[in-house]
Amino acid sequence: MDYRDLCELDRKYLWHPFTQMSEWVEADPIVIEEGLGCFIKDMRGRWYIDGVSSLWVNIFGHRKKEIDDAIRGQLDKIAHSTLLGLAGEPSILLAERLVNILRESPGDGGLPLTKVFYSDNGSTAVEVALKMAFQYWLHKGVKGKNTFLSLNMAYHGDTIGAVSVGGIEVFHGTFSPLLFNTLKSPAPYCYRCELGLDRGMCAMACLSEMEKQLKEHNHEIAAVIIEPRMQAAGGMIAAPDGFLRGVRRLCSDYGVILIADEVATGFGRTGAMFACGTEGVAPDIICLSKGITGGYVPLAVTVATEEIYNAFLGEYGQMRQFFHGHSYTGNAIGCAAALAVMDLFDKEDTLNRLRPKIEILEKWLLAIRGRAHVGDTRSAGFMAGVELVKNKETREAYPIQDKTGWRVALDVRTRGVLLRPLGNCVVIMPPLAISEGNLRAMLHRIGESIACVTEKS
Repeated sequence: MDYRDLCELDRKYLWHPFTQMSEWVEADPIVIEEGLGCFIKDMRGRWYIDGVSSLWVNIFGHRKKEIDDAIRGQLDKIAHSTLLGLAGEPSILLAERLVNILRESPGDGGLPLTKVFYSDNGSTAVEVALKMAFQYWLHKGVKGKNTFLSLNMAYHGDTIGAVSVGGIEVFHGTFSPLLFNTLKSPAPYCYRCELGLDRGMCAMACLSEMEKQLKEHNHEIAAVIIEPRMQAAGGMIAAPDGFLRGVRRLCSDYGVILIADEVATGFGRTGAMFACGTEGVAPDIICLSKGITGGYVPLAVTVATEEIYNAFLGEYGQMRQFFHGHSYTGNAIGCAAALAVMDLFDKEDTLNRLRPKIEILEKWLLAIRGRAHVGDTRSAGFMAGVELVKNKETREAYPIQDKTGWRVALDVRTRGVLLRPLGNCVVIMPPLAISEGNLRAMLHRIGESIACVTEKS
């Protein structure tokens, strides 16, 4: 169909997520029709570097032969059958593979993660974890553990439970009348410390604040849920070294479950297979999605320890089973794609080959920090953010109505790179498999756009 006709149909029928539609319908949209490697092409024939991995999901690039072949091969067998009362080969094989990979990830302070529960996206993986933790304590006969502790500036998804443990006012405030009560602890946002302390001189006072909450409320807290190492949607907030280990210690000391939401940070994004492994931490429950299928199809898993799983065992009449499920749980196509992704990590030695690219990114972040309106740069492995400020000395933020982050994204689009900012934070998260040459080109163009928007306006 013609580009103009498609645009008209889009304006007539689609409601886009996180999009002010009154502006969208007046814009000239990019309509994507093709992808190859780390590039995507629009209907006008223009190619762009996929600078945010199609919203943080793509790992090995578009049209990856091994993943394509795995999906085609599964289609010749069956696309989907339920896991409610039945089993399926791809879901069994993937569960085994994931448990073995998790065993290989260094972790102290918790038991091995051995039981895989499938769902279909990051939000549902988190919903599963929250309900699992709550029901676990019920089965253990511990009364009153019916709330959760999470971080300010947290983002765990858009379903009601996930929003309840979120902490971003602009995303979550509207829905506050619908949410259940949770406890909040300060985010490790060193550049804009909510405790008013200086980076490197605070002895991670945010951990002390978390301990105060746990000391007072551990009898009612079912679990602490965090995004390990990087609070992504909160503005690419990178926690200082040791923060994650500190949270694990506190959960162990005060007898609460630790849920690691690795939907964004899992599968190589932080330079390790899982972010928890970078600090040798073993959570009690881990949530995984996004990169699990290489960005091809929706799939998510929530993996728990044997201890948590065993609490749900009993006679049928006791009704101790986990009361949760999804129509597409353990979808065969998704599991086949995920198995191919796990193979590719080994075949292409992805994590080792990522190291020089992380070094390139870190050197660029250090250099661009000298720009007049770059307040802070933050990274964890191969995920990074550049926070733009109106006044570097006072750290005064650009007003939201200035759309500074979006102006950078729109400018770099003309230079052949697609980005999606978070307010004044320019987010950089390309596919792990991007070449060093394309990475350097992308970073150079982003630097040009930041200068163009902030220094020449």
